[in-house]
Amino acid sequence: MKTKRYWLLGLIIFLAAGWLTLPAQQTEPKKLELTLDDCLRLALEQNPFYLSTQEKENEARAQVHQAVSRFFPTLNAQGTDILDKKVFTVEIPPMVPGQQPQRVKFDFTRTYQMSLSFSVPIFTGGRLMAGYKQANYNLLATQEAIRQSRQETVFNVKKAFYGYLLARKFLEVAQESIDLAERHLANVKNLYEVGMATKFDLLRAEVQLANLKPQLIRARNGLEMAELALKNLLGLDLNQPIEIKGELAFQDVQLSLDEAVQKALINRPELHQLRYQRQMAGEMFKLARANDLPSLAIGGTLNYWSNNLNFRKNNWENYYTISLVLNIPIFNGFANQAQAAQAKALARELEYSLKGVTESIKLEVQQAILSYQQAKEALLSQEKNVEQAQEAVRLAELNFSEGLATTLDVTSAQVALSQARTNYAQALYDCLVALAQLEKATGESSLNQKIN
Repeated sequence: MKTKRYWLLGLIIFLAAGWLTLPAQQTEPKKLELTLDDCLRLALEQNPFYLSTQEKENEARAQVHQAVSRFFPTLNAQGTDILDKKVFTVEIPPMVPGQQPQRVKFDFTRTYQMSLSFSVPIFTGGRLMAGYKQANYNLLATQEAIRQSRQETVFNVKKAFYGYLLARKFLEVAQESIDLAERHLANVKNLYEVGMATKFDLLRAEVQLANLKPQLIRARNGLEMAELALKNLLGLDLNQPIEIKGELAFQDVQLSLDEAVQKALINRPELHQLRYQRQMAGEMFKLARANDLPSLAIGGTLNYWSNNLNFRKNNWENYYTISLVLNIPIFNGFANQAQAAQAKALARELEYSLKGVTESIKLEVQQAILSYQQAKEALLSQEKNVEQAQEAVRLAELNFSEGLATTLDVTSAQVALSQARTNYAQALYDCLVALAQLEKATGESSLNQKIN
């Protein structure tokens, strides 16, 4: 009885030791189920390029704070320990003729010196205000640049999301083509065995099936590439498994070119950004003109000095000065004139850029509307075409079974069905991408409201 217990105890210890020495199994990351809204949220939270543009706002705000700080007085403290010095020597002529002159040393400094100085600007010719306005306009322009980056990120995510759905639809079409070819091959084999189909029909069906397999492989690779591209935009690890929830669906929107262009000219951040930059150039010109004007400030210094580093009473001597400082620029090598000319040239450059961007935005809106209308027409035509192609495949297979059609008729009908489904999916994708492009072109966050 004791022997059995020892054997049982030894077995338990052996199994426990073996279990402890097993390598820890790495758990795979949980699959993420993502809708379009989930993808947009992740991209705006994790896309590194978009996050980098947001940091530019903090930089611009710091520049505004720096410009504001110039309006305030400055206060500075300084301490000095003189390590070595040469005192001033004065030779005093003798009071009595015939005697030697006397040399007397005067020490006009102290070994330890401390000073506290301040300066308050009174008049700067508009330099401080021009610098502040320039920094503030830069902040507003930066915020518009961030809004532009957000719109581009949203458009890129939508395009990648729809591209994934399109690649998945292409894979379904490729798989359906394989299934139809396999079904037809099985039908040909059955008819061949009973003498109702020729060897040529059998070979042709086998060749058709073999030709379709590379298409299926390309469709799988295309889906994987679309998934990787989407993960990259979302800031996800490329090994993170995801499952996309959604289907390509048609959205019927009535579009008006004039109204869409009007909205774009009001909302597009690029136009606002250029306008703010043009105002910055105006403040740059004012700053250059202000540099030719005098400036006035009040300054003061409180000094303490001593030969001994201790804080006993009467050890430190002190004195102070308060000054009114007037600075009148006379000549600086025509630097101010050059800065003013630069500001004028920059303002003209931005004016031309504003006109060019305005025309480009109009063109972008028109192209988006034309792309949507073209895709919509193709979609409506292909929708009926898919139904007809499905019926053609059914009739071709039925007629082949009855000896009224050839293998070529069946394969031609299958190819036509595959092409019809591909064209229909492509038209759906083109519609959705055109709407996303129009949303970006008009500068709106969404197109939930129809444009009449």
